[in-house]
Amino acid sequence: DEYDTEKLIAEYKEYEVSPHYLIDRNGQIYKLVEEKNIAYHAGESQTPDGRKNVNGFSLGIEVMENKTDEPSSAQYASLKKLIADIKNRYKIKYVLGHDQIAPGRKDDPWKFDWQKI
Repeated sequence: DEYDTEKLIAEYKEYEVSPHYLIDRNGQIYKLVEEKNIAYHAGESQTPDGRKNVNGFSLGIEVMENKTDEPSSAQYASLKKLIADIKNRYKIKYVLGHDQIAPGRKDDPWKFDWQKI
């Protein structure tokens, strides 16, 4: 089951990567890495303003999806709430997908409607 949260977290551990947060298909938010710590979610990457090593200064949020299914309405609702919560603690300059920080290397999020957040 590609939407099995425990299996996905085990895969993160196997590859020694992780976002700070994971949002499952039902909108449940899992905090996987403390915000004060670096989470290895971006890999080789760069923001639109030219800053590299995005892992070092960003918070990673993974929305559990695949190339054929759109994120669920519960996921969008949870993501909006999580971003609002994070904004209470940090000034957010960008909300970006992997495809925007590592084009050519990463192509997700798939079927993501940015207008919903």
